[in-house]
Amino acid sequence: MSTRDDGRARVVVVTGGASGIGLASAGVLAERGWKVVIADLDLDRCHVAAKPIGAEAVAFDVSDETATESALAEVESRVGPIEALLANAGLIQPPKTPEDFAFSHFDEIVSVNLRGVYVSCVLAGKRMAKRGHGGIVITGSIVASRAMPLHSYAPTKAAVVHMAKCLAADWGRSGVRVNSVSPGFTATPPLLAAIERGQRDEKALTEGSAMGRMVKPEEIGKAVAFLLSDDSSAITGVDLPVDAGWLVGSHLGPYGGVREAR
Repeated sequence: MSTRDDGRARVVVVTGGASGIGLASAGVLAERGWKVVIADLDLDRCHVAAKPIGAEAVAFDVSDETATESALAEVESRVGPIEALLANAGLIQPPKTPEDFAFSHFDEIVSVNLRGVYVSCVLAGKRMAKRGHGGIVITGSIVASRAMPLHSYAPTKAAVVHMAKCLAADWGRSGVRVNSVSPGFTATPPLLAAIERGQRDEKALTEGSAMGRMVKPEEIGKAVAFLLSDDSSAITGVDLPVDAGWLVGSHLGPYGGVREAR
């Protein structure tokens, strides 16, 4: 159910919601009756993203706990009690060698992808725990499970997948469920543009997946919507890969790769 006992739509905040997986997830949640609040750094971008789906908009930096606390308080005052969070905000990293990857860039990614996720989860989660119910989904990644030349991004994703388990154990008896989703290679506009420019090889992205394709952004959103819904009421502390079977297929090269359709 995406409505409260009084019939009003339940409120979900989506950080990093103005583009990509966050925006696609916000759209799915809005279609399923949630009152969505799109949160990102730039308020104008939030409003542009929010308008087509009837969402609200708020801007804050997830790594800044004062700004996050203020923004969430504003949401609760203006929209209603926060009953769910998609902690999706994050920075990506170019695949550089360790010696060519600046420490300042490492720190920036850790600040947003790890600390920022923790800040937004704690400040939203404490509200839910006080009321005795709520749900949180953290956006992880398949890079949490494989070695990648992403020496800050990948470790932060592994950390937040484990963070979801830690928070789930802590808040379970307060009625707050916490899970993570780990997207595979997802056909977001930036990735599709990179493929078009010849900067990424589509075959390399798809040949290792059991299903032989990339993931659609809305497929991530559907997984998020399930984990925040009452249909998953006994599920907490899990990581749900949404990767078109990349994790199960990517290691099959020594055996000839993923088998063709038959």
